[in-house]
Amino acid sequence: MDIKEIQNLIRFVAKSGASEVKLETEDIKITIKTTSESTGHAEATIVQQIPVHAAMAPVAATPAAPAAPAPAASSKEEEDLSNYITVKSPIIGTLYRKPSPDKPNFVEVGSTISEGDVLCVIEAMKLFNDIESEVSGKIVKILVDDASPVEFDQPLFLVDPS
Repeated sequence: MDIKEIQNLIRFVAKSGASEVKLETEDIKITIKTTSESTGHAEATIVQQIPVHAAMAPVAATPAAPAAPAPAASSKEEEDLSNYITVKSPIIGTLYRKPSPDKPNFVEVGSTISEGDVLCVIEAMKLFNDIESEVSGKIVKILVDDASPVEFDQPLFLVDPS
C-alpha cells in the first residue's frame, strides 16, 4: 500500500463520517481516527508494518506436457483483461448489488455506465456506502456475488472504457 492509497483512504473515511477505522492486511496495519466535524482534520496512525516472508510450499511433481497449455491460456486471458479497468473496493464490508431487496440491481453485465454512477453499495459498520464509478464505459464482468463480504482493494467489476 503506497502513500497515495493511504491518503485516499483517509479522505474516504473522513467523508463517510466514521470516527475510527482499522485496516489490517498481511503486511500493514492502519488505524484512522477522525476528530469532530468542527475541526475537519483526520489523523492516520500506521500501527505496525509486518515483514512479509515467502512461505516455501512443497511442490508436487507434475507431468510437463499437461502443464504447458495452461500458461498459454492464462497469458491470453491476461491480455484480454489488460484492456479493461478494474473497479476495486475502497473499504471492507458486505457488498450489495441492489439498493434494497425489492429493487433491481444497480448494474448488470453489458450495462453502460458513466462517471459518478452508483455500481453497488458496501455496508461497513452499519453504514451503507454508495460505490460510484470513476470511469465511463461498459460493465464486462461482475466479480463479486450479491451480499458477499469484500476486502479493501478487492476487484469488484471489470469495465471496458472504449
